[in-house]
Amino acid sequence: MKQESHAAVHPLAQFAATLRWQDVPAPVQRRAEDLWVDWFGSVLAGQEARPVRSIARFAISQGPQGSADGPSEVIGQDAATSPMMAALANAAASHVAEQDDVHNGSVFHPAAVVFPPAVAVAQRIGASGEQLMAACVAGYEVGIRVGEFLGRSHYKVFHTTATAGTLAAAAAVGRLLELTPAQMQHAFGSAGTQSAGLWEFLRTGADSKQLHTAHAAAAGLMAACLAQDGFTGAQDIFTGPQGLAAGMSSDADPAKLTDGLGTRWATAETSFKWHASCRHTHPAADALLQVMQAHGLQPGDIAQVTCHVHQGAIDVLGPVVSPVTVHQSKFSMGTVLGLAARFGHAGLTEFDAQYLAPETVALREKVRMVLDAEVDAAYPQRWIGKVTVLATDGRTLQGRVEEPKGDPGNTLTREEITAKALRLAAYGSPGLPAARVAQAVDRLWRVAQWPRVQRLLA
Repeated sequence: MKQESHAAVHPLAQFAATLRWQDVPAPVQRRAEDLWVDWFGSVLAGQEARPVRSIARFAISQGPQGSADGPSEVIGQDAATSPMMAALANAAASHVAEQDDVHNGSVFHPAAVVFPPAVAVAQRIGASGEQLMAACVAGYEVGIRVGEFLGRSHYKVFHTTATAGTLAAAAAVGRLLELTPAQMQHAFGSAGTQSAGLWEFLRTGADSKQLHTAHAAAAGLMAACLAQDGFTGAQDIFTGPQGLAAGMSSDADPAKLTDGLGTRWATAETSFKWHASCRHTHPAADALLQVMQAHGLQPGDIAQVTCHVHQGAIDVLGPVVSPVTVHQSKFSMGTVLGLAARFGHAGLTEFDAQYLAPETVALREKVRMVLDAEVDAAYPQRWIGKVTVLATDGRTLQGRVEEPKGDPGNTLTREEITAKALRLAAYGSPGLPAARVAQAVDRLWRVAQWPRVQRLLA
C-alpha cells in the first residue's frame, strides 16, 4: 500500500526518492565506483574478527533455516540469509579494520552503512547495477548531510556513523524499493527515531563499534521496508521540538541538510583511508612521516612528538591512554604514530603484531596531543596535520600536511584501490582463493553494467 502524507515533503526526501544513475555526473559516478571497490576490501578484511563472527552467527541464526537458501549474501562466508540479517553481518564486518572510507565534513563513514543494506536488498529484488549505485549515492548524500547538520557537538558523544548512518541506510534501501518522496520521509522518521551509538565503548575497548554499523544498516533497512508497507514516521525528525537536533546536538544547522542538493555532490568529497586506524590519527601520522623523511630521522632519533590537533581528535582519542586490544590501539594517537615511525605506515599486520611491542610502546609514550586553534578552526572541512618533533640531538622540527593521503586532493588511483582491496581480502579472509577475489574485484569495477545484482563472490 502506498502511504502518502499531507505534510510538506522535505527536499532531502524528495531528492533521495527520485535520484537516478543518469542524474549523477560522470566524475561522481566514477568516484562512487571507487568507493564501492574500496568497501569490498574492508568487508572481507573484517570477516574473521571475533566481534564480527559473533554478530554474523547471530544474524545467520535469525535468518531462514538452511542459510544457503537465503536471498542475500553474507560476503566472504559462503552463506546467505535474509536481507536484514545479511545487512547486519556485512555492516559489522565493514568497519572493523578501520580502512573504510570517511567524509571529512560530516566525520561519517558512509560505505559501512550504505553498501551492506543496499546490496542485501538489491540481491533480494533483482535490481540492476545502475539501480544499486544510484541508491548508494542517495545514501551517501543523505548520510553526509545529516552528519553535517548534527554538527560538532553531536560527535563529541555520538558516533555519527551509527546515527546519521541509520538515515543513510534508509535512503539507499528506500531508493531501491522505489519509495515515493512522502514514503521516503516516513522512512527518515522511522530511521531517525532508531538512530543510536555512543563513544563510551572506547574507554574499555568494547565491541560496540561493530554493533553500531550493524544496527544502523539493519534499522535503516527496516525503516524503508516499513514505509513501503504504509508505516508512518515522524514528519519532522530533523528539527522537530523532540527530533534529532533537539536530542542530539547543540549546534545543529538545518541548512546543511539541503546544501547544494543536486549540484554539490558530497559523495565525491569522500576520502579513502590509508592507515588502518581512526581517521583522526592520519593527519598527524602523515605529518610525522614527512618530518622523518625530510630530515632522515629514525625512530630512535625521536625524543618527543607534539600533535597539534582539532578538538574532535581529543574527544575521541583522548580517553585511550593505554590500549589493551588491537582495535582500541587504533584510537591511540601514540600507538599509530609509533607504528608509522617504525614501519612507514600503520597497517593491519603492523597493528596485529606490534601494537604492544616494547619499541611501539616506547614511542607511544613520547606522543602528546594539544589543541591547535588553526587546525580546530579548519575542522571538519579540512583535516590539517601538524606536528612538532623534538629530536634527540636537540633539534625542533615542524611537519605539516594539508591533505592526508586518501583525501580528494591527495586521492588513491584505481590501481591503488584495487591493490588495497586485494591486500585487505588476503588479510581478513585468507581462506578465499586469491584468484576468486581478484575476479570479483574485476567484476565490481563494472557494476554499472550489471543487469542484475547477484553474489559479489561468485
